[in-house]
This record gives sequence, C-alpha cells and structure tokens, in this order.
Amino acid sequence: MYDFVSVVDRAGKGAAKWEDMKKKHPNLPPGVIPLSVADMEFTTAPEITQGLTEYLKDLVLGYTVPTPAYYEAVCGWMKKRHNWDIDSGWIVTSDGVVSALFNAVRAFTKPGDGIIILAPVYYPFYRAVEANGRKVAASNLMTKDGRYTVDYDDLEARAKEKENTLLIFCSPHNPVGRVWDREELERVGKICIENRVTVVSDEIHFDVVLPGYTHTVFASMNEDFAQNTVTCTAPSKTFNLAGLQTSNIIIKNENLRKAFTEAQALHGGHSMLNIFGYKACEIAYTRCEKWLEEFLGVLDQNRRIAEDFFQKKPMGIRVSRLEGTYLQWWDCRALGMDCGELERFMVNEALLFLDEGRIFGGPGKGFERINLACPSAVLEAALLRFRDALERRARVYRTWKDRGNSFSVRREAMWNRGPIQP
Repeated sequence: MYDFVSVVDRAGKGAAKWEDMKKKHPNLPPGVIPLSVADMEFTTAPEITQGLTEYLKDLVLGYTVPTPAYYEAVCGWMKKRHNWDIDSGWIVTSDGVVSALFNAVRAFTKPGDGIIILAPVYYPFYRAVEANGRKVAASNLMTKDGRYTVDYDDLEARAKEKENTLLIFCSPHNPVGRVWDREELERVGKICIENRVTVVSDEIHFDVVLPGYTHTVFASMNEDFAQNTVTCTAPSKTFNLAGLQTSNIIIKNENLRKAFTEAQALHGGHSMLNIFGYKACEIAYTRCEKWLEEFLGVLDQNRRIAEDFFQKKPMGIRVSRLEGTYLQWWDCRALGMDCGELERFMVNEALLFLDEGRIFGGPGKGFERINLACPSAVLEAALLRFRDALERRARVYRTWKDRGNSFSVRREAMWNRGPIQP
C-alpha cells in the first residue's frame, strides 16, 4: 500500500544529518545517503500529510493546547498497541524526549547526585546528566555472541550507593537493539524499588519492535513500578515526526508529575507545543497503524540484508541481532582501527555516514550504529561501498607487503580474513 522504495533527496532542505554529511564530505558523488541519526529516509505516511493539509485550510495559527481528541488518540494507542491503560491526566506534553530527560534530571535529583545509565547508551543521556551538574554512574551491559544483557550485580551495587537516586533506562535499548523481556524488566524494577531509585524510562522506540519480540511498557507491569516511573513516549520515531517536536511523558505518580511539570515551567516557561505536532500525533495514532505494520516488514527485510551480507562475506564484522528500534549495532573492532581511523575510513573511503560507537560511551568504542530505516536499495549500496573500501585497503596492503614492508599482526589477520578475537 505504501511507498518504501522511492529515494528522497533531502539535500539543501535543512535535514540535519544531510547537512552534517555535506560538512564532513563536501564533494560527495550523487546517490550517497546518510544512515546516521534516527531519522527515516522514507516519504511521510500519506495519511499524515493529507490530514495536515486538510487541517490547515481553515486553521488559525495561534496558541494551541491539546484537544480531547488528542488525548483520546494517545490513550487509545497505548491501550491498543501496548495493552496499557492510562488516564489523560497522567500525560505531560514535552517538545521532545531529550528535553524531558534534561527536565527529569532537574526535577528528581540535585547537583552532585549520581544517575545510573546502562552503557553503551544513547548519547543525550550523558549530556542530560553532566550538563545539569550531576554525575554519570555507568553500569556497563554484558555481551555474549553479540547479544547484550544487564549486569544485575553491578546495577544493584550502583543502586545501593546513596548518591545514585535516578536510573535513566532505555527500552528498547538504543544503540544495541535489545527488547527487554518481562523477567529482565522485573529484575531492574525490583532493584530500583528496593533502593529507592526513581526510573525514567525512555521508550521512544517502543512501537518499533521486530517480529518475534514484544515490548512491555516498564510502568505497566505493576502498581509499584507505575508509581516509581516516568515514561517517555512520542510518535516521532514511529512515524518520523521529530521535526514537529511533540512528545507525551506519562507519569501516574502525582508527586512525580507535579515535580516534573514545575521544573519544566521553571526552566523554560513551557506551556504548549507545536500546533501541527498535536494534530500529526492524533492522525498517526488513529489512521496510520497499517503504515507502521508495513514499515516493520521493510525493517525486518533490511535487518536480514545486513546480517546476510556479513555472514556471506566475512570481514570480521559482528552484527548484533536487531530486536527493536531501526538502529543496527556493528562491532568493527576486528578491523584493528582506533576510533579516529575508523571514522575517517567510513567517511572518506567507504562514503558511509553512520553514528560512531564512541559517542555512546566507552563500551561503544570500535562500534558503528547504522540506521536501517531506508529503502533496501540504499542499504545494499552502502554495504557494497563498505566491502569495496575494505578490498581497496587489502590491495594496498598486499602491494605494500610485497615491497618488503611490515604490518601489524592484527591487521594482517584481518586482511587475510582470519579469525580475530577483539
């Protein structure tokens, strides 16, 4: 029913990641598309563009607040897609989830407090903590065969430290692509309840879950969790509406909600959102479910394309199985490049514009995050550029070696496609 094939040229239109790509490489050949920021390379769902066009016909562009239809759409979506019954009174609107994270840090902690995050993790988590004069208490995720899990012993140890009063939790997890199961969520929640650690659960990707996996809203599991959790949601990742700056922060606990809204008003005088954001959210949640289902099928196809590519053409790259989000996590450490060299190789040789793993914290060094929300042909072209760039390097190395030069054992193993342990 929908167009997930056409390539949209966003050059010169202010698209943030496209502008950043041009700054990094001003003389790009045509057809190169950035696969970095979580921003889809698809046309907008037609129901949204048509609905906004109709909405604009007799619209006065003045100050606007959420309508009953808006609240009904949000509550209805939570019930239908997530089996989560919420009251409209729990909804606090925000111009973005990142803004909400910054605000939550101010609302629920004091300067000098420690805030727990599970690293590697979405880089604004670090900024929200450090920019507000708090301390990052990173609990590193564990990984086995490319699949990440929570280190519960370490999480509990950090939760027991009295200065650590808040956990910013990412579910589904960005960048490693995990959809946490109920048992995992229960263990995290129990640790936080027992140690009086408030949870801010960033669930902005909660609609983007691949076949075979089920997302569980953290606050929906039981009343204790509901009373201890601030849930950050938005239609922006699901329907690519980030430019409309509309998010729904759901807080059942009245005291937490009051603290959040007061901090929000005190810091920025926040009162209302983008007039089109309200309507686009309403339309998305009431008319665009079929678009989402079709998108998830395309995403699963792209996930398979990348996995199969590296399986059939072993290059030392390990790809984490994508369960949720449209962001795939590549382990490139076997290439033997440091962070700077890896980025230069991607940008200047492979013409790949991804998100460098180092920005997600220390455990992300040597990794790359790629956005799979693009036409399959775009992804396939990017993978071929990556392969060709590696092969060009291999030819240069072989020529260099034939002339009597030496090379590191690590890189020699890589170019010979031998097994490498990072």
